[in-house]
Amino acid sequence: MNVNTAATVDVGATVTTRDVFEVAHGHRAATVGDEARARMHASHTALARMVEERRRIYGVTTGYGPLASHPISPEHAGELQRNLVYHLCTGVGKPLSRLHTRAMMVARAASLARGYSGVSETLFRTLLDCLDRDVVPVVPEMGTVGASGDLTPLAHVALAMLGEGEMWYRGERMPAAQALHAAGIRPITLGHKEGIALVNGTSCMTGIAAINAERAQRAADLALRLSVLFAECLGGRLEAWDPRFAVARPHAGQVTAHAALARWSAGSARLRANVQPPERLDESEARDGWLPEGELPQDPYTIRCVPQLVGAVLDVLTFHDNIVATELQSATDNPLVFADDEAILHGGNFYGQHVAFASDTLLLGVAKLAIHAERCIARITDRAQNQGLPSFLHGGPDGVNSGFMGAQVTASSLIAELRTRAVPASIQSVPTNANNQDVVTMGTIAARKTADVLDLVYLVLSIHALALAQAAELRGGQELAGFAPASRALVSWIRETAAPLVNDRPLSPDIERLAARLETVEWGSERWTEAESTPTDADELELVF
Repeated sequence: MNVNTAATVDVGATVTTRDVFEVAHGHRAATVGDEARARMHASHTALARMVEERRRIYGVTTGYGPLASHPISPEHAGELQRNLVYHLCTGVGKPLSRLHTRAMMVARAASLARGYSGVSETLFRTLLDCLDRDVVPVVPEMGTVGASGDLTPLAHVALAMLGEGEMWYRGERMPAAQALHAAGIRPITLGHKEGIALVNGTSCMTGIAAINAERAQRAADLALRLSVLFAECLGGRLEAWDPRFAVARPHAGQVTAHAALARWSAGSARLRANVQPPERLDESEARDGWLPEGELPQDPYTIRCVPQLVGAVLDVLTFHDNIVATELQSATDNPLVFADDEAILHGGNFYGQHVAFASDTLLLGVAKLAIHAERCIARITDRAQNQGLPSFLHGGPDGVNSGFMGAQVTASSLIAELRTRAVPASIQSVPTNANNQDVVTMGTIAARKTADVLDLVYLVLSIHALALAQAAELRGGQELAGFAPASRALVSWIRETAAPLVNDRPLSPDIERLAARLETVEWGSERWTEAESTPTDADELELVF
């Protein structure tokens, strides 16, 4: 990863989920402004003064947890902080992705830059240097309960900054001391409170949640575009997407969904226009006072309720993003140094319940996007429901080719996988730390589960996109006659990754490739921008439709 230092994010100012996403991907570099530097200097100076005055400060002049009753003299400060990191480095399991680890580091830097943590400029600069030079600690993904923040994963970050443990550098996993040396970074030495300032906080769950926020927004925007294409393939009615429904029920997400559906369906000749006023019944055909059966006046919910379904998901995204954005502006360790008041306060800002609840809620929202997509796949591949399309959208002679039969089964399987992960983590409190942490949040587990579910969502959306591209070409030919310009552009884009399914072939490679590529596009924009997940020397590819 080559970090783009030409574009920057001031982690001491307002930091958004988008900022974290872009710094984690290396599209922008993390910096800090003079105002935040001054805040951090003031808190560091105030803390040093309080230590000299022999104040009783948790984790600085005392032990930790139930051992906080033991006073620690200032000359043992370095040992106290280092041993904190050591005893917390108990993470297990596979490493967090480099993306999630970088996001955690950005979130930690943003928290420290609030100016309540008492850290030195040297320590803070080292954290930014690791981000800037893409020296990424190897952090086991399991081991935190999200109570005193993300103690375990953050301890592995701190350990690597000490020159111990392991780090990734230039694509290679190596001893941390070797990686730091190769990048020209000196290992840190922990001063008063600097160990606890690094490890105590919600930065792991918050960093992952920030990445989830951006991925979820793209998935929701894509779902709206695919919904238009789906409706076109089945000759859907525009009536249910009329923006007056949002006037009658003005949830913000539904209003947005109606506007997006109107935008992407513009120019379509395949969607049936509103009939105003409604057509009259032809009573001349009555027999014995009863009229014959006619056509259904409205579409199935997979078409008719898209504004309400995706609109509700958009409102969940807003709730989640507001929580995470607030957390990114927060100091989340303990105790906190209030330099202006010459005060140290002991409390619980490290407690990750806000992010835990938000992550569990986001999981439900994005899961519904996949559930909707799977129902669309089932309908468009079922000859009894797809209005004359071939069974499973197969090409070639009947019976010889099975088309999307296997892919539809895979979509169903992915929904089952997804639902098994839908049990909320935020209520799974298990007391720890000799009952000092007697109620905990499991926020990082919630954020990680949501990230895993998003992986599954994109796979289902990939199958949905492939099936709809096939159905659209079966309906409108290679020219996609009658389809909206936005839909034609979408199918053309899909075809850059996967060819039409004329004769059966293994679809796994197409599904995986397209799922990965779907995440790279900002689908809600009039101008689609596609960039690699990790930057290369090549310019970003901008697609304009």
